[in-house]
Amino acid sequence: MKITINQRVFERAIDYNQIKKRIRLIGIQLNVAYENQYPVFIGVLNGCFMFMADLMKQIHITSEISFVKLASYDGSNRREHVDELIGLEIDLKGREVVVVEDIVDTGNSLKHTLELIEAQKPASISVCTLLLKPAALQHSFSNIAYVGFEISDDFVVGYGLDYHGLGRTLPDIYKEIRTEDKG
Repeated sequence: MKITINQRVFERAIDYNQIKKRIRLIGIQLNVAYENQYPVFIGVLNGCFMFMADLMKQIHITSEISFVKLASYDGSNRREHVDELIGLEIDLKGREVVVVEDIVDTGNSLKHTLELIEAQKPASISVCTLLLKPAALQHSFSNIAYVGFEISDDFVVGYGLDYHGLGRTLPDIYKEIRTEDKG
């Protein structure tokens, strides 16, 4: 199935049933890893909202939820600079923290988020991301512990990810069809 958003064509890459199955498995891993603890799940808005909502339905341990909002894209173009639109509003000192991301591509946003959290001296920080683009990473992270899917360095929309604000509500994830792929 193909869709068009602002003259850009996308094809389905990961359907919602695959996403749900993977989230169920990540939820089990998190429940086991944080059993008898009291972690804080910090979602990075806006993109994480669908993933985090579905993920938290699988979490059966006592936990808290908070959010940060960052901007690192200009449309579909990545920026070096990350803007903090909503900051942390919870004390993380001595806490177990799980950062929930929709996608880690260059790692610029994640690096910024981790620096914000580390400044509060948590007991630990792990990262849970639905999508990881290893080929796009510009930073090294030792704490990406939970990954839904590793994908190529394609531009993707759907399931919380957008292009100029559009496509977030699609239940599936779509990747852009590159010009050389259209022929």
